[in-house]
Parts: sequence; C-alpha cells; structure tokens
Amino acid sequence: MSSVPRLVIAAPSSGSGKTTVATGLMAAFAARGLAVSPHKVGPDYIDPGYHALAAGRVGRNLDAYLCGPELVAPLFLHGARGCDLAVVEGVMGMYDGAAGEGELASTAQVAKLLRAPVVLVVDASSQSRSVAALVHGFASWDPLVRVAGVILNKVGSDRHEALLREALDSAGMPVLGVLRRAARVETPSRHLGLVPVAERRADALESVAEMAAQVSSGCDLAALEALARAAGPLPEGSLPWTPEVSPARGRRPRVAVAGGAAFTFSYAEHTELLAAAGAEVVPFDPLRDEQLPEGTAGLVIGGGFPEVYAGELSANERLRKDVAGLALSGAPVAAECAGLLYLCRELDGRPMCGVLDATARMSERLTLGYRDAVAVGDSVLAPAGTRMRGHEFHRTVVEPGAGAAPAWGVLTPTRRVEGFVQQNVHASYLHTHWASELGVARRFVERCLAS
Repeated sequence: MSSVPRLVIAAPSSGSGKTTVATGLMAAFAARGLAVSPHKVGPDYIDPGYHALAAGRVGRNLDAYLCGPELVAPLFLHGARGCDLAVVEGVMGMYDGAAGEGELASTAQVAKLLRAPVVLVVDASSQSRSVAALVHGFASWDPLVRVAGVILNKVGSDRHEALLREALDSAGMPVLGVLRRAARVETPSRHLGLVPVAERRADALESVAEMAAQVSSGCDLAALEALARAAGPLPEGSLPWTPEVSPARGRRPRVAVAGGAAFTFSYAEHTELLAAAGAEVVPFDPLRDEQLPEGTAGLVIGGGFPEVYAGELSANERLRKDVAGLALSGAPVAAECAGLLYLCRELDGRPMCGVLDATARMSERLTLGYRDAVAVGDSVLAPAGTRMRGHEFHRTVVEPGAGAAPAWGVLTPTRRVEGFVQQNVHASYLHTHWASELGVARRFVERCLAS
C-alpha cells in the first residue's frame, strides 16, 4: 500500500494548465482500465469535482496547512486504497504555499512528503529556448523535489515544438507531452474560480472528455505511467488515515448534510468522520427539498455559492422555516461560509433562514487566505481554547446584530473575532478540515444525542 504509483502535476504559476493536464490524465488512465485515485493540493473544492468525474472516485484534498504535514501521507493512502495509480494536482506555482510560512502547504512540500515524481506543466506560448532556463530553475531550486519531466502547453507550431524540445534536451529534461495552443477546453469561471461540476454536470462531462482526448493525443501515457510506478515507497511507517473515532453511545442520530448546486464545498472526510462517530448521514438539497430529512437531529451546511442561488434559496420558504425551527429547538447546526450566509436574516436583500441576527451582502473585495484560530467559547464543534486552522475564500460581507457571540478568535494574519456561536449553532466563514481534530465530529454527534 505504501508504494502506490503516483505523480504530482505542478506548474511554475497558476494558469499554466495544471487542471487540464491532471484531469485529462486521470480520465485517460481510467479509460485504460486503471483505478485512479484523484487528489488536489490545498483547500480547493472545485477541481476535485472535475477529478471525480474523470476518475469515477471521490476527489480528495491534501492540505499540509489545515491538516499538518504529518497527515498528508496518511490521507493520501486513505484516498488511494484499492487504486492502481494516483494523480495529485498541485496548487498555484510549485513553490507557492501559505503566505509567510516558507514551503508549508506548497506543491513542492506535498511532493516531498509523498516522495512522488513531479511533472511540470509549462505554458510555452511566449518562449522558446528560455524554457530550459525556467525548467532548470524549478528543478534545481530544491534538490529534494524530483522534477522528472515536462509537459509543454500552448505550443504554437511544429517549429515551436522543435525549438522547445531542443532546449529541454540540452538541459537533460524529458518532454512527456505537448499540447497545442489551438486546443481549448471550455471550463467556465466566475468570481471564485471554475463553475462547480454540480452546476453543469452534462457540460462538465463533455469538458472532462475533451481534456482526456487532448492529453491522450499529446502525452506519452506509457512513459507517465512508468514514471508513476517508479515512485517507490512512502516514508517508513506511513499508514492510511482512518476515520475511526470512538462512536457516541446510544442511538444513531440523523445528521442532515446540505448539498446540491448551492452547497458544493465540503471535504469527503467530514461525512466519513460523522458516520464513524455514530451518526446516520443523510444528504439533502436546499434548492429542491422543501423540508429537512425526517428525524433530523443535527445539520451541517458547508460552503458553496448561495449568492448565485439566493433567489431560489429564498423562494424555498418551507425549508427556511424548517431550518430555523431546528436551530430554535436546540439541535446542533454547523455552518461554514455559504452555510453562514444561508443562516443570516437576509442575503443581498433576500430573506434567508433568519437563524442569526445578521445580514449578508456581496462585496467587490476578495477575502482569501489561511487562518490560525482559537475557539472563543464552548460550541457544538469544540471547547473554548481549541486551536484549529482554517481557510477563508469569499466575496461577501456579514454584518452582525448587537451582542453576537463570536465563534473564533483569528490569530493570523491580523487578530480579530469571527463567526457566531448561538445556542447549539456554530457558523463561521472559516473552512476547517475535521481530520485535523477528530474530536470535532464526535462532539457534534454527542450534542445531537443530547439535544
């Protein structure tokens, strides 16, 4: 298990074509009959949706900031159980990570933690011989990162390709693929990145098929598979992470988890941890379902795009009242980012659930980055003083009413309080990864039993 074949797909910068190459490789390998394990470095929720379509298996994140470097290999092995090969898509530029934290959470760090060969995707549209200097710099910057080959993207012509190959050959760097500039894959974007798969499933399937065709025709799949199989064992003692926690005693409380097009941001490990803690996890779609699942004892609402669906969410008045009634009854509710907006009185003037005395609106300003945080008081997720790491990513502002109790004291990059704790409701902009603190799921389920 610790020698699962694997590749890391990295790039010198964002926009180089990592997602196209990584997703296309996953689909191309899967079409060859391989069981492919898809992974994404960092806190991205959208790319793993495309990975899941390509591989036919849930996409998982590897985040050394949120979970700690020590959990990267175990979480990787957990996701790769039963697979023939794993493809890990990097984040931003290969050496970019958490701001001010050195290599922490970078693609390079994850590649080292996994002892995985790296394939560098280079946008070659505006260069020829200089590509060798660029690749040499990335390959030599950290001798512990093994850059084993290059895939050239946006190549203009046969002559352009010949110049690039000649330069890289002189640098001793194998070219494992060439994708032409004219080849385009339609993956629409908006204010927070690509449009999630859940909102365009039929079109997304077509996009993934186009990525697979482009990669299959332009890349040496046999050489890439051989490179993955040469990865060797993971660090000694690496064992798969397991969601096993001591289950709460008593009946299995039903925990409703929001999904559908409006709430697509979640980590697969969260529902696995809830189930391991003794909960019966039941998904529901706030855009379609007019009431919570029967017998709901707790509610989890993750991130997504409620601002895009504010009208439809507001129009589902029966469900809004059901959510408000559940919270008023004292049942545990955990909401992150989009879930926080949904619990407010209103969003951009449209009525929401009214659980929180707060209003929300869209903003021109993007709030983005990792956060260190401490629980200000006791809540359904954690006792006061619990330290956790989170990630913010939104273009909205929440204006609280008077006397709101905060959820977190944010310690970096600036000190402030954030979120809400109200009865058994915990709502916050911070996305957290519960695998980093197993007590979160158990505590939530215990509160479900007690409410």
